[in-house]
Amino acid sequence: MKEAKEENPELENQDESLYEHYKFEAGPGQSPLRVDKFLMNFIENATRNKIQKAAKSGNIYVNDEQVKQNYKVKAGDLVQVMFEHPPYEFLLTPEDIPLDIVYEDETLLVVNKAAGMVVHPGHGNYSGTLINALVYHFENLPNNSSERPGLVHRIDKDTSGLLVIAKTEEAMAHLSKQFFDKTSEREYVALVWGNVDEDEGRVEGNIGRHPKNRLQNTVYEGEEAEKGKPAVTHYKVLERFGYVTLVSCKLETGRTHQIRVHMKHMGHTLFNDERYGGERILKGTTFTKYKQFVENTFKILPRQALHAKTLGFTHPKTGKWLSFDSEIPDDMHSAIEKWRKYASNLTGEL
Repeated sequence: MKEAKEENPELENQDESLYEHYKFEAGPGQSPLRVDKFLMNFIENATRNKIQKAAKSGNIYVNDEQVKQNYKVKAGDLVQVMFEHPPYEFLLTPEDIPLDIVYEDETLLVVNKAAGMVVHPGHGNYSGTLINALVYHFENLPNNSSERPGLVHRIDKDTSGLLVIAKTEEAMAHLSKQFFDKTSEREYVALVWGNVDEDEGRVEGNIGRHPKNRLQNTVYEGEEAEKGKPAVTHYKVLERFGYVTLVSCKLETGRTHQIRVHMKHMGHTLFNDERYGGERILKGTTFTKYKQFVENTFKILPRQALHAKTLGFTHPKTGKWLSFDSEIPDDMHSAIEKWRKYASNLTGEL
């Protein structure tokens, strides 16, 4: 600490009451890398300039010591970014955003989230989220273990579909246990690249952060399996369109990006899933006409083709099994219709 302050006198004037905004532990295979470059790989939407500014202000710590931007991160280092204000995602501002409520009683509600809506505030998305809407429409929602009001589970920003929200502490505990114990039921519908070989099957592969791209997750197998958490997805082919396939996916576990990661691992990346490479033409012909067709379909569905269609769980108060179903949204429905029509016109191409 003393050495860092001698090299950068500005560090001496920092307020001791700082709030942790980010924390990352360098993996065992981490070769020495400047801390500003290290953080660029881990923080979404970060810029080198902002990270260097944070370092100059004494906001970057490694193993509880303030460091400058040229500090070399090594395997096992604990890197923290600290600021004098709490993380913005915890400064929840109620916002009058309409909710599509499928079911509601005094204990819980089920909402149908539109694609494009972030579930909870986070870096780069501090407003317009589902939670901003929830705290406006409902008072005294219970916090989950991550201090997220009402949130039992989540789906990605550009995934549409059903979510259950807890309105009482009892409901939060009961519903969270169901998801943990894998007794809840969730079915997603996805459009994936390629012709899926089997009519149905099971994908099992531990999921963890991608070693080179912090914004992606990946499957770890064999000796590396311990780097990820167990994940199981059951899939079933609903319809084949030659170059893409419509599938139903049922989650046995609920890892981040689970379906997106498992489908890519199978060789069937989700259609127009930009984060995982599905926004390129991965299957098909070299004809200009086909390329134009796919580009037009991307415009109709400017997101990954994934919808959380059904949701089932035991009511925390009545003990009754509740099951909900939702329509596939218009953008995804239109894309499916285009592929259906295209496939019907194919002759000997496939």
